[in-house]
Amino acid sequence: MKNLLPGLFIFTILVTLVISCSPDELVPFYSDQTNQPGKVTISGYSVLNDSLQISVNDKIIEINKDKKTAFVKKIEKDYDFVYFGSQEKTFSIINKTTKEVLHTYHFNAQKVKDTLSFFAKDNLWIDNISRIKTGVLSKPGNSGYRFIFPNQNVYSKSGYTGNIDGIIRKINGQVLGTVENINKEKFSPFIEFPFSSPPTILMELVKHGTTESYIPGQKVTVIMTMTINKSKLIVLEEKRDANGAFSGVDGILNLTDYFVFK
Repeated sequence: MKNLLPGLFIFTILVTLVISCSPDELVPFYSDQTNQPGKVTISGYSVLNDSLQISVNDKIIEINKDKKTAFVKKIEKDYDFVYFGSQEKTFSIINKTTKEVLHTYHFNAQKVKDTLSFFAKDNLWIDNISRIKTGVLSKPGNSGYRFIFPNQNVYSKSGYTGNIDGIIRKINGQVLGTVENINKEKFSPFIEFPFSSPPTILMELVKHGTTESYIPGQKVTVIMTMTINKSKLIVLEEKRDANGAFSGVDGILNLTDYFVFK
């Protein structure tokens, strides 16, 4: 009987532990958790004044063979790791100087190979660069465009949140075409027309399906330059003056100057 007491005592403790533990606490001991290799391909470009860092689950990663942890302008990196069961990986883009988290991405084992791609500028962030397609020119001698307007209303406060159309004219007033459904979220349908000289073109921004400016009582015209045999991805940007007031829209930023699109 005395020999049975220690075993009985240990058994009683084990039963008590099992009863007192929640199912979640027991999962690591009794579940078959699988570990999977994961990879995230990082492709980004920053024109911010400060350098950026990337953290994965709050740990700053090295971004090149020199073991640097910060970058300016372009970054291209394959980051390999392991998914532990259903654990999620959180990637954060951080301003090295201010420590501000500019953007956060979440990845999990449902897609073990994924891509993180972005373009960063003051008050402007464009995601999923790798998924963007340029328009294909139908014939030589044309100039083509797609547009996106991520900071629409940031400075103008126009109150109009619908899609925008762009009426494109030569400087002599001849209409070259109208690109429809420009918005914040994705690039517009493709528009192309024959290149001609002088290459300056004017695009008037209006409410979709109308000839009415998207800013009440104020005509908004974007000045651009045609390039022969080239298809551009133009990012429209509202501008402000020294006092912070809306001062127009730029159409200078072309993503094909920063990335190679397949």
